[in-house]
Amino acid sequence: MKQFFNTIKNIFSIEDLRVRILNTFGYLAIFRLGTYIVLPGIDPNHPSISGGASRGGLFDLFNTLVGGSFSRASIFALGIMPYISASIIVQLLAVAVPYFQKLQKEGESGRKRLNQITRVLTIVICGFQSYAYLKGTIDPGAIISPGLFYYVSTIIILIGGTMFCMWLGEKITDKGIGNGISMLIMIGIVSRFPHAFLTEMVEVRGMNGALLFIVELLALFGVVMGVILLTQATRRIPIQYAKQVVGNKLYGGKRDFIPLKLNSAGVMPIIFAQALMFLPAMLAGIWRETDAGAYISTTFSDPYSWQYGALFASLILIFTFFYTAITINSNDIADNLKRNGGFVPGIKPGKQTSEFIDTILSRITFPGALFLAIIAILPAFAVRAGVGQNFAQFYGGTSLLILVGVVLDTLQQIESYLLMRHYEGMMKSGRVKGRSQFAAA
Repeated sequence: MKQFFNTIKNIFSIEDLRVRILNTFGYLAIFRLGTYIVLPGIDPNHPSISGGASRGGLFDLFNTLVGGSFSRASIFALGIMPYISASIIVQLLAVAVPYFQKLQKEGESGRKRLNQITRVLTIVICGFQSYAYLKGTIDPGAIISPGLFYYVSTIIILIGGTMFCMWLGEKITDKGIGNGISMLIMIGIVSRFPHAFLTEMVEVRGMNGALLFIVELLALFGVVMGVILLTQATRRIPIQYAKQVVGNKLYGGKRDFIPLKLNSAGVMPIIFAQALMFLPAMLAGIWRETDAGAYISTTFSDPYSWQYGALFASLILIFTFFYTAITINSNDIADNLKRNGGFVPGIKPGKQTSEFIDTILSRITFPGALFLAIIAILPAFAVRAGVGQNFAQFYGGTSLLILVGVVLDTLQQIESYLLMRHYEGMMKSGRVKGRSQFAAA
């Protein structure tokens, strides 16, 4: 306990780190405040808005990711999801379209251009999702004065809310701690956990219920440990640096390793896949009068159906390989090694090193992606085992994976600040295990 308080003291004794943490709390507080501001033209006292009743299925899942603003008809009702959908499309285009590939290689100017395209696409996607949200989710009785002006003005406000959330995320990334977009999603998830925990605790009654609740907590603890192992597991590729004589001194000859994570893509495949899983049900809600629209809306509004689980798991597998491929470039790693006089023992520098790294990466990505997909659909099995739907969302799936991933990433950043200032780290070993130490990668 003493070490814990010393660590907290060290954290707030570093001015830059203290300012970043306070900035992060400030931006998150603004985001949480916005989730309680009801859209103009909607009666905040209507039972469908003020009651916050659980509707089950996809509604509750989306509501968890945006911190309850979806059910409250908030100005942040769509959260950051349209921006994530736009990012997916732009990254897919960067793989398939030469123009976008060229922008990726142009450095800072190309990145700024891609960001501009992503923002414009976010507005377009948000416009469609806002209309689907108003037509398919808001109770007509909660609308004070329905009409063209109401729909146009509300869509503009929802677009503005999403763009403001995107701005908050960028500010957290630049002036705070952690990835801003992931932090906004995480705070929404955390805000729903106390209510889900208390609800589950109240629903189980008697001695048998108390024992069942203890078993549920133990199972949750085991799942969390499994997710941490998945997030931190690495495959180390040994590298050797050649000895070089500079002047009268001998440099090099040291040994190091390249830590390739079992799940190199982190939580992004889950976020990407979840963003796309909202589209079928929301679009089908516009044409829910038709048989096909009703079937799609019913099937993909239930995150515990086998159709939803199969599609969700498939998207996670695809996005894990896709995101790993675009974030880890084996050619760049091989070139950096060759340039710095490093090589993998038994492997020739250059192309063969690149092929060797790519082979290792492909072999560890598949089990990592498979494990990630299994964890993502665990809440469906928890519901079938008798766990309440609100609490079951934390037995894996998007909520737990994002929560664990973002917390570990934030702790690693704090750990880096402490070690740079020669303070003792947050762990007894002096660093959070699994963190990349290979600068060239």
